[in-house]
Amino acid sequence: MKYNFWFVVGSQFLYGEDVLVTVENRAKEMAQELSKHLPYPLIYKVTAKTNKEISDIVKEANYDDSCAGIITWCHTFSPSKMWINGLVNLQKPYCHFATQYNKEIPNDEIDMDFMNLNQAAHGDREHGFIASRLRMPRKVIAGFWQDEKVHKRIGDWMRAAVGVAVSKTMRVMRFGDNMREVAVTEGDKVEVQAKLGWQVNTWAVGDLVKEMNAVTESEIDCLLAEYTSKYDVATDNLEAIRYQAREEIAIKKMLDREGCLAFSNTFQDLYGMEQLPGLASQHLMAQGYGYGGEGDWKVAAMTAIMKAMGKNGNGASAFMEDYTYHLVDGEEYSLGAHMLEVCPSLASDDKKPRIETHHLGIGMNEKDPARLVFEGKEGEAIVVSLVDMGGRLRLICQDIVCVKPIMEMPNLPVARVMWKAMPNLCDGVECWITAGGAHHTVLSYDVSAEQMKDFARMMDIEFVHITKDTTVDALEKELFLNDLAWKLK
Repeated sequence: MKYNFWFVVGSQFLYGEDVLVTVENRAKEMAQELSKHLPYPLIYKVTAKTNKEISDIVKEANYDDSCAGIITWCHTFSPSKMWINGLVNLQKPYCHFATQYNKEIPNDEIDMDFMNLNQAAHGDREHGFIASRLRMPRKVIAGFWQDEKVHKRIGDWMRAAVGVAVSKTMRVMRFGDNMREVAVTEGDKVEVQAKLGWQVNTWAVGDLVKEMNAVTESEIDCLLAEYTSKYDVATDNLEAIRYQAREEIAIKKMLDREGCLAFSNTFQDLYGMEQLPGLASQHLMAQGYGYGGEGDWKVAAMTAIMKAMGKNGNGASAFMEDYTYHLVDGEEYSLGAHMLEVCPSLASDDKKPRIETHHLGIGMNEKDPARLVFEGKEGEAIVVSLVDMGGRLRLICQDIVCVKPIMEMPNLPVARVMWKAMPNLCDGVECWITAGGAHHTVLSYDVSAEQMKDFARMMDIEFVHITKDTTVDALEKELFLNDLAWKLK
C-alpha cells in the first residue's frame, strides 16, 4: 500500500473570497513543499469553512485505505463548533500542526488586513480547544513549516500513523499454539482485534509440511543463490541450508496467500519437519515479515508493525529476547539473542552475517538447523513489549544503548546484541519486571520511543516508558495511577 496524508485547512467566510483564495493557494504551496521533506506525500484536500465540508472530508478519509492520517491547520480563525461532527467520527490518526505561513512579523507591512489573514495563533487555539474538549487523541506539533526539526517531527508522526494503518489490517499466521505453560505469550485475541485490528488465527503444521513438499528444487536453487549473495556460507552442510530455503518458500507462499504479514511457531510443534525454521525465519524478517518465537503472536505482529514504521517501510527492527546479564560492577550489560531467529537488519556493518549449522539442544529437531550468526550494531535503540493486563493492553518501551559485544563468545552460535539498559541494568530490570514486561521484545534502531508513544495514543492503549531518568519508586506510582485511570475508561 502506498500511503499518503491529507492536509485539511480551517478558515471561514468572514474575511471574504480574496482571503480564502490566498489561504488555499498557500496551503497548496505548503503541502507541495512539505512533501519534499517528509517520508510520505502530504496532499492538500480542502480549506474547510463549514460543518458539512469537514464532515465530508472526514468520511472520505475514513474510507480511503491509502489515507494514513490527517494533518490540520487553521490559517485564519476557524470556529471550532463546526469541527465537532467531523472529529467525533474521525477514525484516522490526527495531527494538529500549529504553524503560520510567514516566519516573521513584518514590521512595516503589518496592518489589520494582514492580521485578519495571518492569525493562525488565534485559529489554532480555537481548533485546539475543541479537540481537548472532545478528548481527541492527537499529536500537536508547533513550529515554522519550513524548519528541518518540524519536518522530522511530522515525519516521525507519519511513520507512527503508518504503523496504525498496518496494524488495522494485520493478519498473523500461527503454526500451532504457543509454548506450553508460558503466560506472557497468551492474550485476548478478541480484544486485540477490536482494539488493534489484528486477525490472529492458527494453521496446522501439517499444512506447512504439505506446502514444503510442493516446493521445487529450482525454487530452492534460486533462493540459495540469494542467500549466498547476501551472506557468508560458513558450513559444508548445504542440505541444511536447502532445507531452510524449502521452509522459507513454503511459509512465504502461505503468508502471501492468506494476506498475513506476521507468523509464529514453536519448537514444541514441528511435526513432520526436520528443523526449526532459523535462517528461513531470519530471511523472512529481513523482507519485512514479523516473527514471534514460542507462539508469541503479539511480538510477531509488533515486529511487522515496527518494521513498517522504520526507514523505507522496513527498518532495523527485530524479534528479540533477553537471555542473560553481565553483572560486573561498572560493566553491566544485557545480552539479547534467540535460539535461531534474529533479523539480520540488526547486524553490524563490519562483516556479513554467516550461515552456520549447529546442534540445537531444544525442541524436536531431527537435524542441525542452519541459521545466521552475527553481532548487532552499536547505537541508541529501544526495546518494546506489548502485554495483556486483563481488560487493557500495555505497551512498555525501554531506552537502551547497544554496544559492540565486550567478548567474542566463539561457542555461542546465534545472532546476538549486547546493550546497556536505561537507567542502569539493575534498576532497568526492576522497572521492566514491575511493569510486567515480557521476555520477548522488538528491538529497534529505527523507531523512537516518541513514535511508540504516538502509536499507543492513536490506538488508545497504555504506554509506559523507561528512560535514563526513571526510578523504581516513580514507576510504581505511575503504574498505580495508570491502573486507576484505565479502570475508569
